Amino acid sequence: MLLPATTLSAIILGILLVVLSIRVILVRRATSASLGDGGDVTLGRRIRGQANLAEYAPIGLILILVAELQGIHPYLLEPVATIFVIGRLMHAIAFGFTDSWVIGRVGGTVLTFVGLVLLIILLLISGISII
Repeated sequence: MLLPATTLSAIILGILLVVLSIRVILVRRATSASLGDGGDVTLGRRIRGQANLAEYAPIGLILILVAELQGIHPYLLEPVATIFVIGRLMHAIAFGFTDSWVIGRVGGTVLTFVGLVLLIILLLISGISII
């Protein structure tokens, strides 16, 4: 069974997590902070960007997977999955690559929540229609 929305979303988010993790490691080495952020603002931001992705990506991917397995039409699912992934990308760039990109942080959060809510709605409609 092919799961293109889940597969592409997982690939993009997986690559993003690796990139964010490498950026955390680089600052850890430069600051010799093996635990926590050692008071370094840049390291703290990068850690939060990495952790935030690790917190939200799994539930988004689970919802995308379940929606695909439920047979939700790709024309509905793929744009919603794209909204979620773009939200995660914007948020990650705001935290992991900039000192203060407010539009990326706020916009990324909004798109992430919109994507999650739309996925939940699609699943609710799909679940109700099969009862």
